[in-house]
Amino acid sequence: MSDSYFTIGKAEISEFRAKGSKFLGYGASVSSDEEVKSFLGSIVEIHPKATHHCYAWRMGGDGKQYRANDDGEPSGTAGKPILGQIDSKDLTNTMVIVVRYYGGTKLGVAGLIEAYKECTRELLDNAEKVEHIVQSHYVLSFDYELMNQAMRHVKSSKAKVLRQDYDNCCKLYVSIRQSEASQLEAALDQAYKLEYEFLHDV
Repeated sequence: MSDSYFTIGKAEISEFRAKGSKFLGYGASVSSDEEVKSFLGSIVEIHPKATHHCYAWRMGGDGKQYRANDDGEPSGTAGKPILGQIDSKDLTNTMVIVVRYYGGTKLGVAGLIEAYKECTRELLDNAEKVEHIVQSHYVLSFDYELMNQAMRHVKSSKAKVLRQDYDNCCKLYVSIRQSEASQLEAALDQAYKLEYEFLHDV
């Protein structure tokens, strides 16, 4: 299973015109419902008089969360082709909004699908792609005299120390690439008086 994925970085506005209608594409990296709502709200604020604000997004390292919205266009003619282009680029944590200003001439189902698809394709073709490495996080607990042993295991496994706490015992908060986490766990399982707890993947 892959422990990395690509999302969108910087994206310029794309534009597509068809029979007088103007389509403007916007893209952003999103990782929560709050970010989705904020991005959509910001575009609606910029284009309050647009006829439609259609969008799609896919989220999560496994890409299982997604949504496509036609915002009043015929079903399947806007959100679905936008999502299709996100998927064709193998992106996640990515949202694309295509704003339409109606030009007075109906485009038909095929014309709408083509317009939303092409506007999104141009946006994503020119957007920056950012690779994200999924990290596993752990906390290691041990007596102070075992600090050197703990640090050896951390360094040899290429884990990164995020924080150190010293109270009744020492605690190291570390992160490591998800695909390499099992090696760290195996080393710690054999270590003398070293305890660890898996926290989460990010």
